[in-house]
Amino acid sequence: MAIYKLLCNLIFIFLLFSNFHFDQCRQYIQITHTFQLHISFIFTYNMTIFEGWSEIRLNYYSESCPNAEDIVKQQVTNLYHKHGNTAVSWLRTLFHDCMVKSCDASILLESINGIQSEKISTRNMGMRNFKYINTIKDALEKSCPMTVSCADIVALSARDGAVLLGGPHVEMKTGRKDSKESHLAEIDELLPNHNDSMMYVLSRFQSVGIDVEGTVALLGAHSVGRVHCANIVDRLYPTVDPTLDPNYAEYLKGRCPHPKPDPNAVEYSRNDLQTPMTLDNMYYKNIMNNKGLLLVDQQLILSPVTSSFVENMAADNGYFHKQFSRALLTLSENNPLSEEFGEVRKDCRFVNSD
Repeated sequence: MAIYKLLCNLIFIFLLFSNFHFDQCRQYIQITHTFQLHISFIFTYNMTIFEGWSEIRLNYYSESCPNAEDIVKQQVTNLYHKHGNTAVSWLRTLFHDCMVKSCDASILLESINGIQSEKISTRNMGMRNFKYINTIKDALEKSCPMTVSCADIVALSARDGAVLLGGPHVEMKTGRKDSKESHLAEIDELLPNHNDSMMYVLSRFQSVGIDVEGTVALLGAHSVGRVHCANIVDRLYPTVDPTLDPNYAEYLKGRCPHPKPDPNAVEYSRNDLQTPMTLDNMYYKNIMNNKGLLLVDQQLILSPVTSSFVENMAADNGYFHKQFSRALLTLSENNPLSEEFGEVRKDCRFVNSD
């Protein structure tokens, strides 16, 4: 077993760095001086990736539920035309689920029978539209009972939602299983926060196999949706963050007039004022003009590790979409569960009863 784990470690490191351009790696090491820390994240991640890991593949449901992906796509489309913000929610749900241990739909679990829902974490504040995941699940259950996992619904709805928002189509694998437990206790450690340092954010993404270029692209999801004032006010009060464009800061103060906003109040600002419901490179153009909404957004152009990628994505929407597709795919494949450790829930909100 020890030899097996050693071989897995070596293979994992080789594969990880094969996706990392040499010059980027060298620059990353020179600037951060934290290569040992970087390696520790690789080993920490690797110690868990093989435990309970499941093989996922394209067209996993081709025999058991041939219309599964079409059903998801139709439901996502129907919901988008009724509630446009659902498409944004699917992207955010995938991120918040997959970054915490596994793409296993643990974020959908409600607090019941000893389970504490991940939804109560402050890191998940503002998450919404979970009820529509069950709308999609109900449609699948009518066609193929107890076949399609909630984890796959989370992944496929994010894929189809991105297209409806003007983003790229991603060929996504399926076959994930659903977690039987919540990961609430691990959220603060594993899910990067909006005001974390850029080096820490990069290390968190790298721990799930996403390189610097992919991280910059994936943060481009901030091109759509909105942010609650509770996550903005630290840049406005008591003094305005000097990296903010003054006119933009005044606009944000108008949207968020209170230094301590009620987290339950509907007080927010759109991520992107120009194209708020389009997944495009306007996000990067805004950052270059000191109009990044969150601190982590503005840090992308301030950091020498990430700034060149911001400039390239601002100049080329196609390049942004290509890198976004690559990063989203990597994220969606983080440590999927096998049947031994997971299940296919009948109701996405609850673990199956024995």
